[in-house]
Amino acid sequence: MQGKKEYQEKLFAQFQLSERIPKNNFYRRLKGVLDLEFLYMLTRPYYGESDQKSIDPVVFFKLCLVGYLENIISDRKLIDHCSMRLDILYFIGYDIDEELPWHSTISRTRQLYPESVFEEVFTKVLAMCVEKGMVAGHTQAIDSAPVKANASMDTLELKVPEDELDEHLRKVRALSSMDREVPHRKSKGDRSDKGQRSVTANDNELSAIKGRNKKWAKDQDQRPGAGNKGAKYTSNKTHYSPTDPDARISVKPGKARKLNYLSQLSVDTAHHVITDIRAYHADGKDNQQLQDIVQRLQRRLWQQGFVFENCVADTGYSSGENYAFLENQGLKSFIPPHGTYKGGPTDFIYNETADHYICPKGKVIPFTKEFLDYRTKTKKKEYRARKQVCIDCPMRSGCLGKSAQEKKFSVTYYRAEYQRNIVRVNSKQGRYMKGKRQSTVEPVFGTLTQFMGMRKINTIGIKQANKVMHLSAIAYNLKKYLKFDQKLVESGVGTPAFATLVKSAIKLLFGPSLNRPKLAFPF
Repeated sequence: MQGKKEYQEKLFAQFQLSERIPKNNFYRRLKGVLDLEFLYMLTRPYYGESDQKSIDPVVFFKLCLVGYLENIISDRKLIDHCSMRLDILYFIGYDIDEELPWHSTISRTRQLYPESVFEEVFTKVLAMCVEKGMVAGHTQAIDSAPVKANASMDTLELKVPEDELDEHLRKVRALSSMDREVPHRKSKGDRSDKGQRSVTANDNELSAIKGRNKKWAKDQDQRPGAGNKGAKYTSNKTHYSPTDPDARISVKPGKARKLNYLSQLSVDTAHHVITDIRAYHADGKDNQQLQDIVQRLQRRLWQQGFVFENCVADTGYSSGENYAFLENQGLKSFIPPHGTYKGGPTDFIYNETADHYICPKGKVIPFTKEFLDYRTKTKKKEYRARKQVCIDCPMRSGCLGKSAQEKKFSVTYYRAEYQRNIVRVNSKQGRYMKGKRQSTVEPVFGTLTQFMGMRKINTIGIKQANKVMHLSAIAYNLKKYLKFDQKLVESGVGTPAFATLVKSAIKLLFGPSLNRPKLAFPF
């Protein structure tokens, strides 16, 4: 007989969320392992003693985590999504007839708490992963990736002085037909300060920008990304974003320029747990930020009882200063040098004891002085031969050129550190570390940007961007934690019952005469 369901709302109903949520549900399991009670004491100083009660700090953090676990970057959409999910309501401690906080409350509370609160939650979750045995600590892979800022290239403003604006436009920028046809869009409000609106480039840098723009002006409309009306040939030296002054213009070869933040990420190579994350300005270089990353990472790992030994990164982090810093910190660097690095002129032999070079004709090129290269801001050593040494050399024309009278060249001050790092990179362990980095930190970045809400920063300012990145990393580590925990429960490996079972099987197979100390089983 065919059935027909007729729905009629009951005036009274008995309903409990705890009975409706399955035992193996993700949010039910997360509720059982995640203890955020410490937040009440940690956030108390940021509230007054009177007026209306604000959102519960624990509820706030749980709602934020749901957003990154569900890949939702809009606070408004997050609240709508949570109101339709019974398991999420159970996770945050709300019943089906309770009204959720307004989406604006989430935004205001995020701004209220300082970065230290978000970092403390990140550290607590990392400690959970450490207790579960998911972190080895000795080897950390470091990498960076740009994350889109909450600002448009269309609203970029020229850095002033005001009285030189027209002249500056003519000198620095070469206007394409696209620039002339599309009107400039003004920002609703300028959040920048006087320093951010001032031109920071010197005359040489402005001249270089002027020359580049003239060279590119002819084919500007045909280049990749030219369809975006805001993707002009702009520079952080001459332009700023009034919407988000902390955002910086960054570009990759073959792609249009965008306003981004730079996310610096450190991942433990054992089980891909994130051990550190921070937002930086997108116009900075990776090698300028490595020392700050390593110092912070060492402190955090030391607090968890680990000794940081191996630092693995790509070529972008390469510099002599960084190699020397890592050696002083007792760390082994596995960072390939730049392709431009040379330990001296081709076919010249370096004598480390006497600190001089020997040319192919056996002449000595001695060390003369140390100096700071104004262009690269790096420390270098100069080697120069006297005029008499090269005057009768048969290779003089090919070695010195037409005008030079003596052989002179400069080499990085940190040549020894470079050479030791190159030996490590080219060793068997170095090749293993390269594969480990590619299979560790790069997939983590892909997961964060595609599935964990870090494809775009939905806040304004670098401090707020740092909070967003920490929340995304916390959500990622919690997901890894529950998957790791589930694996252990399903397989039984590592549990006392499993160890007892293996011991019994060995006794049954080999009998009571088994000499256990010689076998050295790990149980």
